[in-house]
Amino acid sequence: MKKEKLQIMLIHGGTTFKNRHDYLSFLKNIEVSLRKKIKWSGEYFDKKLGKDFDIIRPTMPLGLNAKYEDWKIYLERFFPLLKDNIVLIGSSLGGIFLAKYLSENSFPKKILSIYLIAAPFDNTLPNEDLVGGFKLKSDLSRLSKLNNLNLLFSENDDVVPVSHSQKYYNKLPSANIKVYKNKNGHFKIKTFPELIKMIENDKINFLKK
Repeated sequence: MKKEKLQIMLIHGGTTFKNRHDYLSFLKNIEVSLRKKIKWSGEYFDKKLGKDFDIIRPTMPLGLNAKYEDWKIYLERFFPLLKDNIVLIGSSLGGIFLAKYLSENSFPKKILSIYLIAAPFDNTLPNEDLVGGFKLKSDLSRLSKLNNLNLLFSENDDVVPVSHSQKYYNKLPSANIKVYKNKNGHFKIKTFPELIKMIENDKINFLKK
């Protein structure tokens, strides 16, 4: 009998703005291109893990002008479709979104592992405003109690300063916090073999139980 695949839910990043004027200014000045963007979380991720996992990528509402409450509502719509022993991955804004959600709410399924990649901790970003309701509460004890919590940062990240890793560590000393020397700034990479290996090990350890 064919074994059922474990699930991975990957929450993408986004941007937030203090007001509509800033948002419209962003739209008028953002660089646009016809070139296909190749990201570690795209075809590479599917090729490396798709045979063993069912990869779920919700398109979170208004990614270019995100609001936490909108994302929360949309995430919870997926709950009836999720299964136990899921891997949760949040990248950038998706990372702090998961950190906030899991620190304030009970997740309805058993979580195998959590990966928060280049997740901002607070609104001390050099070029962006972290608003829209994504601010973490001071008490992260609920999040700290979850097993296999991993936070990944890059020393040369120009969007989320590496100093945010220490801020998370101060609140989550039991988490596995990894700082890479160079992930091309804000994890603008085509491949991410370290993450693939960690997730594969998660599954191996799960199957051994």
